[in-house]
Formats: sequence, structure tokens, C-alpha cells
Amino acid sequence: MNASHAPRKLRTTFRKTKVISPLHTSGPFAVSSDCRRLVTCVDDEVVLTDVDSASEICRFKGDTTPATALAITPSNTHLIVVYTSLVLRIYELPLPSSSPEPPTSSETPHIPWVRQIPRAHDGPVHVLAVDPTSSYLASGSADGHVKVWDIHRGYVTHHYGGQGGVVSALAFDFQKASTATSASTKKKSDKADATAAWKSMRLITGSVDSRVRIFDLKLQRTDPVAILEGHTSVPRSISVSSDGKWLVTAGRDSVILIWDLHSAFSAQSAATTTTTTKKGTRVDVKLVKTVPVLERVEAAGILSAADCGDEKGLRVFTAGEKGVVRVWDVNSGKVTLTLEGHTVGADSSEAVEEQGQIIHAIYLPQTSTIASLHADQTILFHSLKAHALTRQFIGYNDQIIDATFLSPFSSPTTAAAASDSPSSSSHLALATNSSLIRMYDTTTLDARLLSGHTDMVLCLDKGAAGMVLASGSKDKSARIWAPSSVGADAGEEGEVSWHCVAICEGHTESVGAVAFSRRQDQSSPSLRFMITGSQDRTIKLWDVQSVPTSSSSQQEQPPLRLKSLSTQVAHEKDINSLDVSPNDQLLATASQDKTAKIYNIEYSLKPGKGNAKGDLKLVATLKGHKRGVWNVKFSKFDRVVATASGDKSVKLWSLESFACLKTFEGHTNSVLRVDFLNKGLQLVTSAADGLVKLWNVKDEECTATLDNHEEKVWALAIPSHEKYIVSAAADSVVTFWEDCTELEEEEKLAEKAELVLKEQDFLNYVELQDYRNAILLALSMDQPRRLFNLFQAIRPNRTTTSDDPQNPPSVTGNVSVDEVIRTLPPLELGRLLKHVRNWNANTKTFAVAQTTLHAILKLRPASDILKTFDASEPNEALMEIADGALAGGPRDKDMRALKELLDGLIPYTERHLNRAEKLIQDSYVVDYILSEMDLGILVPAENDAMEIS
Repeated sequence: MNASHAPRKLRTTFRKTKVISPLHTSGPFAVSSDCRRLVTCVDDEVVLTDVDSASEICRFKGDTTPATALAITPSNTHLIVVYTSLVLRIYELPLPSSSPEPPTSSETPHIPWVRQIPRAHDGPVHVLAVDPTSSYLASGSADGHVKVWDIHRGYVTHHYGGQGGVVSALAFDFQKASTATSASTKKKSDKADATAAWKSMRLITGSVDSRVRIFDLKLQRTDPVAILEGHTSVPRSISVSSDGKWLVTAGRDSVILIWDLHSAFSAQSAATTTTTTKKGTRVDVKLVKTVPVLERVEAAGILSAADCGDEKGLRVFTAGEKGVVRVWDVNSGKVTLTLEGHTVGADSSEAVEEQGQIIHAIYLPQTSTIASLHADQTILFHSLKAHALTRQFIGYNDQIIDATFLSPFSSPTTAAAASDSPSSSSHLALATNSSLIRMYDTTTLDARLLSGHTDMVLCLDKGAAGMVLASGSKDKSARIWAPSSVGADAGEEGEVSWHCVAICEGHTESVGAVAFSRRQDQSSPSLRFMITGSQDRTIKLWDVQSVPTSSSSQQEQPPLRLKSLSTQVAHEKDINSLDVSPNDQLLATASQDKTAKIYNIEYSLKPGKGNAKGDLKLVATLKGHKRGVWNVKFSKFDRVVATASGDKSVKLWSLESFACLKTFEGHTNSVLRVDFLNKGLQLVTSAADGLVKLWNVKDEECTATLDNHEEKVWALAIPSHEKYIVSAAADSVVTFWEDCTELEEEEKLAEKAELVLKEQDFLNYVELQDYRNAILLALSMDQPRRLFNLFQAIRPNRTTTSDDPQNPPSVTGNVSVDEVIRTLPPLELGRLLKHVRNWNANTKTFAVAQTTLHAILKLRPASDILKTFDASEPNEALMEIADGALAGGPRDKDMRALKELLDGLIPYTERHLNRAEKLIQDSYVVDYILSEMDLGILVPAENDAMEIS
């Protein structure tokens, strides 16, 4: 190292900046009409997420049971949730933020409900619908009943029974009346104002008896005005056109039915309308069209005119068991648009196909978007205008096994210069216990799924400066993936899609480790070779120079079938990890046989295609670990290699003598991953204890411990710019740890400078006898010693009565200080009480504590003191008084804080009082002894005087 260069500082502080946590595990989902907020279910909790940033906004207080139905009002102001316990709760949605913060912690706020109905139905509620005015809620239950609720007042306005079984679908049909009709009705009665603006107010229901029923909310009758029979199975979706002319129903009988509502209800004259008020009369709604869709439909809806484009006629979308959204032309009965995007994998087995089925879909006409929820907990957003997938959320990643960063927009020849650019490490690939590879955009957290493997993916690695991805799987093969830009002009970055460009087959067991060549320069090809390790205990060297580093999105080519150049039996047990040295000369392997081995890579190219030769020769065996070695990593700056083992240790080995140089111990369970950081000065490790640790290589000391996981941390990834670390664990959580060492140092320097200024201000206030500002400043700086010295200095001047007008009586010793205590705000009073409690526990400082406490109780009323513990006003003093050890609701915290204060004051005050009383008693004894001594001395003297006389 050049002596003129300053030594690099160790990185000691990392903070969570983003967290990819489970978004949806089971149950229903809902999307706001503006497509900005998403409501999902994670275990027993309901979560609100920002769609654009994928950040968790808040959670809603539940009742420890899963939610069975969700609905957001069209006004986006309220969320309605029904739980398994049959409780219906209404929540107010927080206002959308213009710049939502990224997800940094799982400790998000929990929103309380504004209204609760303890038992909304006698059976589980699976469907909810809200009317266009956001005033009425319809709930359909398994008990065969439908109830209409007033959302703002919380009472039932209509109750319809006799549904013939479980209610499977609900829809409102509100059609506005003409202006003249509405005005005339408004003059007649103010009570009719709510319904006068609507020509028709109907509720349409579907149930398991395959019938669709229509109820008129404006009529005083509880039976349906029309019953539609046409389905042979459960109708799962009901939709009414915006003009109220057409009704579309779809279900699991694989057909769409179109009904003519306009002809049926407009044909009713005034006399006929009167007869429909009588129970038992029906309106005949005719079936106009039947469209076979050849799949079980779980969601369907009528598209608005704006989303139909220039085409005329009725357009209907369907979503169901095939996992795609299709748009149908009702007149021709043909599909006009198919929206794909969800991937179920290469295996076409029935179990895999079921994972891609759509179980619910929501049409959002305001943004021309269809959101679909699939059986594997993925949520897709399709744009009807762009005819493409615009957003994808992966609800649950399950156990994350491996992770690596990718830079699809970089170039191998410019990788070194572009390592700090924004496009560097722009994507994060995850391998989970699935055959699909998860690909996340690190900026927006938009996800895509890569299909190709037929069994679980076990390992990942990047090559060609991060442009190419390699994966190994339990299907005994390795695949190479290359990016292609979609919708990008020349020289611009568009949306990236990934395609399999090569397949490596030849192992007889699962491929558990892959490693690309590392050397990248202008004289060498982008890809040279790749090495794979398997549970068959062999390693294979593959020539990948012919593999392209980018693919064409317009014309997808079949993947290349690669052949191995060399095969070696490497270990006696499973191979867990491989790594290639930066100069492509050495290979390190790690195995469950407790050893790591170093191989020499002999790879050469001859003129002509396919003339590469390669071989692997054993150089050394690294022995020393007591259990299996999980990971191995070369340093990019020193001739050393690090190994992580199940014996809870990490060892650093020399590549010169192959001896163990250092051993790092500190984890309480198996160390699963290790990597170098900060130009080889530090190590990063992750373990089965759920912790990520940073180590100083020179001192073998742990400099930081990062904790945000509850399960084994299998994956560890560091981008090329090393600005943050990513850890991923078996708890389905991915954490982005940003390096904040320099920022923390700057903050500490700023705090020190600010503290110096405050200390000088405090001394100036005391000198000027500005006690109010001095006390407030000492409390804000949290310096009880300075505060104690101030109270102690003025304490001798206490007076209870005084005839001197210039020296009035004072409780504390200074009238100004008395006034400060009398007018302290609740927060500062809480801090002062905390200091008084601490002073009171010490015999050297209790006198000042008792004087200050006496002043507080004498100068302030009890009601004023209790405001410090008022839950209606957020007060940090509640936490400070109890040293932060508070749990429960706001009122619980109030009582706990007050109890902590009294428990700390009363015993010591009683002890001080007993001590003072004992001193007084002892003083009487001393006085008595002295008086007796005086009498004993004086009496003999008088006798002697009398004798002399």
C-alpha cells in the first residue's frame, strides 16, 4: 500500500434500509381504486402496502384469527374486514403519502378499528361488496344470508335470506336518476334524498345452488324481484355494466352468461312497478348470450368503454384455472387479448399447474388495471392499455437458500468503471425451495419469476461482471440465464427479462454449487468457463465461451447444450460450495467431509470454435474444521481463502503455505456463509443462529452484529459497490443493510459540537441567573449532574417566611426556580421526576431530591402532575420514567409509568423519613445527657461555695 494513502476505516455500523418480508400467505386481498395501495393477509394480520414502493404502510389490529373477506370502499377511505371469529371491523385507511418511505422494519404502526360488529353473521363470511357511494356494505355468508350495512352508522338496512346455501358472489347495481326526477323528489321529502339520486338500487347475489338473485333495495320486500337460472355450478363473479343494461355472471361451469337487465326492468310500467312491490312477483330477465371459456372462472367483469379502445361492443375479462387473464368479445365469443406473466415452471404436472391458478381478480377501471391473486401467493398487475405485466408481488418466498446481485445493463469491459454506478447490482436473484428463481429489482422491488428447472434451485452465481446468472438445481442440471431489454430504445435501459441460454447436464445427483470464471478484461471473452459441484461428490469444468451474455426478447433461441471438459471426484461427501480465484487460476471447494480443497485450473483456448481444453488438479487439502464446511471464499486483494463451517467457526487460510492463519469464533450455531468486505480488511458471516456478523481480519474481533432474522441465514450477497449487504434467511425475510459508518461519525461529530455549544449556553444561563433556560437546557441535554449542582447551590437559601420584600420565601431556594418548576411542560416535568427518583435512591443526593419533590408537590396541583401520564397526549416521559420497559396499550403504559415512579420514590422517602425521625430522637437523648451532665457539674460547685462561706 502506498504510504501516502490514508488507511481504510473499518465499517462498523449498518442499518436496515429495506426489508422484503412475507406480503401474502393466505386469504383474500383488496386493491384501492387508484391502484396505489394493496391490502393482503399475512398469517392472522391484515397488511397495507404501497404498490409503487412495495413498502409496508401499516397493519390493522385483528382478533388473532385469519381474515375471510376484505373490501375497500370506492372512496378509498375505509377498509372492511371480516374474521374467522365472525367479527366485522371497519378501519379508516391512512391518507396516501406522496413519497412513501422504503420498508425498514417490521415494527409498523397498527391501526385500530373505528367500528366493530361482534357477530355479523351466524356463519363464515367469504364475499363483501361496497356500493358506488361508499355508504352501503353487502356481506354474504355461508349461512345463506345476505346483509346490507350502513357503513357510517353500523346498522343493518336490509336482510335477505333464502339464498340456497353459501353465498358465492355479490354486486351492487346503482343507476343514477335524471336531474328532473331527482329535483322533484327532493322537494317532496328530505328523507328520500339518499335514494332520490338513484333510479335503481339493486343488489345481485349468487350462491352454491347455481342461481343468481336480484333484490331491489328501494322496495319493502325481502324476497328477490328476479331469479336467474342458467349456471350449472357455483357462480363466482357478478358484474353490471356502467349503464345498467347488461349483467354478466361467470362461474365454475366454464361459461359466461350475459343477461339483459335494461329490457327486463325498463319494460315495467308504473302499474307493473306497483305489482313488483308485492311479495312473490318476479321480473323476467332474459339470457342473451352464453360464451364458453373452457376453464373454471373465479373472476370476471365488464370492461369500461375506455379500456375497449376503438372496438365497439361488450368486452368481458375472465380469470381462472389457467392462470391467465383473457378479454372476450361477447358478440363473437372470441378472445381478443390474453394477459400472461405468471410462470408455473417447466414441469407441467397437475400439482405445479394448480399453483398458477387465479383464485381472485379485481378490475380497476380508474387505472385500466387488472390485479390477480394466484394460488402460489403471487399478485400480478396487468395494464389493459400497455397489454403487459406492470407489477408483480411475491407473497411468500418460503426458505431462501441463496442470493446474488446482477448487473444486466453493465458491460464486462466497463465493469470496473461502472461498479459505483446506479445500474450496477440493479437486480437481486433469490433461490428458494422452489423450481422458480425470484428476480427482484433492487430499486422498486418489482419481482419476476424465472422458469426452467423442474426441481428445487439450490445455488446461484453471477458471471460476466454480473450480466449472466448460473443456477444449480435438484434436477441434476445447471442453467445459464442471460438478460434482454424489453421496450427499450437504442442506448436506453428498459424492462429486463431473463431467458435460459445454456444447460449443463451430466451430474447424477443434485447440483449444489456453481462458480463462473472471475477474470474480466478486454483481451478475454466475456465468459470463459464454469464449474459445478454435486452431491455425487464430483466437480465438472464446463466451457461456456460460446454462451451469449444477452438474449433476444423478440426471437427466443433454444438453450445450448454444453459439454464438460473435465470431471473430478473431489470429496467423500456432498459438495456445498465452490469459488474461483480472481485470476481464474485456483478453485476452492467445500464439503460435508470437514475439508476444503484447492485445485489448480488449467484452461486454455485454441483458435477455432469448441477447441477449449481444461483440467483440474488438486493442490492442497485444508483440514482443521471439526464439522462440515458450508462455504468457501477467495479474497480479491490477498492470497487467502476463508471457510465457514458447522463447528461455529470461520478460518482464514494462506494460499502460500496452506496453513490456517486465523480463526474467528462468535456465532452460536453453524456458520453458513462468509465473504470479504472493505478490500479484504473485514469478513461478513451469516449463521444458523439468525445473525450476521462483521469481523476485523487483523484483530479477529467482531465489530458489528446485525439481527433481523428468526431462522437460519442461508444467503449473503454483497454488491460490487459494497454500499450495503443483503442477508436472506429461512424465515422468508430479505434484509438490506446499508453502510452508515461515515454517516454515524458525522452525526457523532455534530452531536459533540452541539453539546459543547449547549454546555456553554448552560454556563451562561447560570451566570446570568436565567434559571428557566438553564433547567430546560439541562433536561434536554439529559445531564442530571448539572441539574443537581444547580439545585444544590440554591438549596441553602430556602425560606418559608420572610419579611424582606427583596427576598421572598422560596421552596427551592430561589423564586425563579420555583416559577420554572411551576410552569414546566409535561415532557420536561416527566424527565425531572425521573432524575428525582434516581437522586432519592442515594444517601448523598437525597436531600436535593426531597427538596425538589417537595417543590413539585407544593407548587403544582395533582391534576397538573397527572397530565404527564395522560395517554391522550404522546409523552416520551412515560418511556423515560420506566426506562423503556413498557408494554401494552396506552393506558397500560400510563399506569405502569406512574407505578414505576411511585415504587421508586415511596420506599426511599419512607427510609429517609425514618432516618430523620431517629436523628431527632437521638438529638433528644443527647440533649438529656448534656443537661444531666450540666446538673452534675453545677450542684457540687454550689456546695463547695457554701462550705467556704
